[in-house]
Amino acid sequence: MADGTVKQTNPFSGTSVWTVPGRANRPLTHTGPPPEPIDESRRGAYCAFCADRYLESPPERMRSVDGEWRYALPASEVLAQPADVRVVPNLFQILAYSYWRDNYGYEIPPSGLEHAEHYLAEAAGREHLRAITRTHALASGTSESDWEALSEDEQIDRGRAFFGSCHDLVVPRRHYVDGAQVTTDLAGSGTLTPDEHFEYIRVTLDAAAALYTGNVFAAQVAIFQNWLAPAGASFDHLHKQLVAIDELGVSMRQEVALTRRNPFIYNDFGVAYPRAEGLVIAENEHAIAIAGYGHRYPSLEVYSRSAAPSPWQMSMAEIRGYSDLLHACHVAAGAEVPSNEEWHYRPPGMEVSMPLRVVIKWRISTLAGFEGGTKININTIDPWAMRERAVASLTEAQADGRLADMALGDDCPAEPLRYFL
Repeated sequence: MADGTVKQTNPFSGTSVWTVPGRANRPLTHTGPPPEPIDESRRGAYCAFCADRYLESPPERMRSVDGEWRYALPASEVLAQPADVRVVPNLFQILAYSYWRDNYGYEIPPSGLEHAEHYLAEAAGREHLRAITRTHALASGTSESDWEALSEDEQIDRGRAFFGSCHDLVVPRRHYVDGAQVTTDLAGSGTLTPDEHFEYIRVTLDAAAALYTGNVFAAQVAIFQNWLAPAGASFDHLHKQLVAIDELGVSMRQEVALTRRNPFIYNDFGVAYPRAEGLVIAENEHAIAIAGYGHRYPSLEVYSRSAAPSPWQMSMAEIRGYSDLLHACHVAAGAEVPSNEEWHYRPPGMEVSMPLRVVIKWRISTLAGFEGGTKININTIDPWAMRERAVASLTEAQADGRLADMALGDDCPAEPLRYFL
């Protein structure tokens, strides 16, 4: 607009967003509690995701240590050493085992039954399952007396549902960065090395594929990451969530319909338009990162160039290239910015071609009555300002050696390298 107001519409969701002069380019401020010295007595035990408290989560499904993957370890080996990345069932699941069992006749898959048999063969495993099931039961409204009235076998049987989990967490090792001195030195995605972030993404993709394999009734596995309390995180310990659901979400159904009408929609709005408008932040052979537009919050987006039907079918080189750009977007934000990471990809069985697209939304504003009443969202940073902020931050990070190899900003090719279908 003539006064500098930027009005945006998202091509996939139809979301309407305005950035008004005077509200743009406001400095980002720390939204959490003030920094305090780290309690040395709690190193390794800051939260239930930390290494000294592994048994406060349900039985671990898999882990990565120095690039080696191990599945379904017994309780004694879970505690033997810290893992670089773990996959564990969520203690409080959005759709519990009973949802799938009662509505669809879902049963614990063979791999889960085998895991349960080996896990419960150890006294430590039985005691862990009883303890974690008790925690869940009491938090869900079961009284202490009702719990104690159950036999040991009955208590354990209640916990077997965790071996058929359809809502998992992917959790890296660190709570704080190594050598942290104050409580604001949290280990976010951008504090990982590119190699560590690649392993985090590899494990996430493997865990997502496993949920589809284990539950034939899953229409979609929602993948997302909430970072810090303002973005919905229960713990300030980095983790992704993977949730199997039995129908496509509203946004996915809409996106599939749009793709059927225009098979080139991702080329048009994910690559060509951002390139023409100067919104490209970074790219490499396998992915492209842009400043997002038409989102309720200032956003960065990463599109894969892979032609693989599903993200877990990408080659290792494609996964690495994608991971590097996603990592760079988190480096650009910094660990103090609350964010949601939302994954969009082709659900299995859909006949359309859809690239992996991850949106990182900075949760730096609060929706209020104006947005609710008008469905017009006021966004404090316009896409071009986001692009400039990100490129400036990444240029510095690249000079410091914190990024993998990639082209940034004006160094990105003027012509496309290769597009997805």
